[in-house]
Amino acid sequence: MNRNNANNPNAASETASLTVYLRLLAYLKPHRMLFGFSVLGFLVYSAAQPAMAQFLDYLLTFIEAEERGPAWMPSLIILGIIVVRGLGGFVGNYLIAKVSFLVVDTLRVQLFSHMVYLPGEYFDRNDSGQLMSVITFNVNNVTTASTEALKTLIREGTTVIALLAYLFYKDWALTLLMMTVVPLIAALVGFVGKRLRRLSTKVQHSMGEITQVSSEMINGYRVMRSFGGEAYEKRRFADASWRNYLQNLKIVLTTTLNTPLIQTLVALSMGALLWVALGYIEISDASAFIAYFMAVGMVLKPMRQLSEIVPVIQKGVAAADSVFQVLDEKTEQDTGSYSVERVSGKVSIRDLSFAYDDDKPVLKGVSLEVSAGETVALVGRSGSGKSTLVSVLSRFYHQFDGALDIDDVSICDYRLANLRAQISLVTQNVVLFNDTVANNIAYGALQDIGEEKIRKAAELAYALEFIEQLPDGFNTVIGEGGTRLSGGQRQRLAIARAILKDAPILLLDEATSALDNESERYIQQALETVSKGRTTFVIAHRLSTIEQADKIVVMDAGEIVEQGTHHELMALNGHYARLHSASLSDVLTL
Repeated sequence: MNRNNANNPNAASETASLTVYLRLLAYLKPHRMLFGFSVLGFLVYSAAQPAMAQFLDYLLTFIEAEERGPAWMPSLIILGIIVVRGLGGFVGNYLIAKVSFLVVDTLRVQLFSHMVYLPGEYFDRNDSGQLMSVITFNVNNVTTASTEALKTLIREGTTVIALLAYLFYKDWALTLLMMTVVPLIAALVGFVGKRLRRLSTKVQHSMGEITQVSSEMINGYRVMRSFGGEAYEKRRFADASWRNYLQNLKIVLTTTLNTPLIQTLVALSMGALLWVALGYIEISDASAFIAYFMAVGMVLKPMRQLSEIVPVIQKGVAAADSVFQVLDEKTEQDTGSYSVERVSGKVSIRDLSFAYDDDKPVLKGVSLEVSAGETVALVGRSGSGKSTLVSVLSRFYHQFDGALDIDDVSICDYRLANLRAQISLVTQNVVLFNDTVANNIAYGALQDIGEEKIRKAAELAYALEFIEQLPDGFNTVIGEGGTRLSGGQRQRLAIARAILKDAPILLLDEATSALDNESERYIQQALETVSKGRTTFVIAHRLSTIEQADKIVVMDAGEIVEQGTHHELMALNGHYARLHSASLSDVLTL
């Protein structure tokens, strides 16, 4: 930024708006041929406008002439002008709309594809509702900037240029007098544009709030109804909707005042022009004078539409700016080059520390050695860092201090896709998709695995029995988030997915928390079978389920305070013994 812009926020804002709009227009480049033909169509449309004014001159002269030509000639001329104008308008409108929708489609797909690779920290910092609003509402607003605004700018802009050229040709002195109002119009348009840019940004933010509140209510409706939160949610939504209403109303007020003000300025200019022409100029050719003023009147409509384009462009620029902000976010750093078919599963953690966004450290100097094939249970109070540790192991978070190796190779040296191919993950918050049971088990890179393997994985996860009772078995669509299944059934599908992946490292983050006692017993048997020959990290709330682990690691406030077998830790009568006693009390209470 130069010194002038740094000292002038308005200049900086104008520069930023222009930069964003030029960046948006750069998406036209792959479609420049279609765009060129659309501009050609608009040029034909614009050229027909002064032709209409000139036709009036011709018609009046034709009527007054003593010797007229064929009576059908005026009809043929007006028909030709209208047909040519209509054809030019059709070509221009259709092709510019096609180009615009292609641009928006490209931008939307590019945005979603970029989001797929954004780091976990980005999703932690941003509300899901705001991000959904960018993909849907904001990208659609870009359409207005790249379709309606661009169409109006080209069509009405070329029309104004064509009519002004005609007016200068007819009488340059009178036309210069009319043009004295242009600086006032430009100043008004500039002021309105800056205000609308700010208001459009606020509207987008308020739409993000509406999306966020709606999403939370829909996804959490059971909790809402269980705790009587209907009135609270209605109030939240009403407040968000009202804020959106107020911002939109400000935009409408600014836009609707802008148009009549500009029309008044133009009308004053026309009035002065007519006064000068009738009072001080000798009119020798009445038909030419009437045609001239008809052309002046014809300028009004395109000038008004050009003045109305400013809010549309500013709305689109604000939307495009939010889209480009996401596109400018750095994706996950994948600097590793090491790949391996299958790791043995040895994990070495040395002096590992981690903090979210430079806040208070969540992990503090954690050191742990895990042999290939070992089952390690991570226990501790909520917030002790257990889930964070397995998240760092999967490189969902990249910024950490210390060393974390798999098979004596730093996880930072692995290619990301290869590292994650070595790890199966089952979390407490099950993620399922609005797809069939089979596609939810064989998700992503597993989608080409045969039906027999999918069935076997479901059987090992004790999911086969309830799947076969579904209306269409493995082809049953389970709804968004698996809403047609119970919590235990959803968890068993997630475990079946992990079993099908057959990775050498298994991460189970409260994987049996949503299961009833009978289902948990079956799943525990399945997990014991699946864990054989695999390095397994288990985070469990009920400590009775991990007593047979090869190693139990007790964490507190981001540090490892104890580690050993169940019997060794019980003999210490320390942190683990107290946690185990509390866990046993909970079970007995149940």
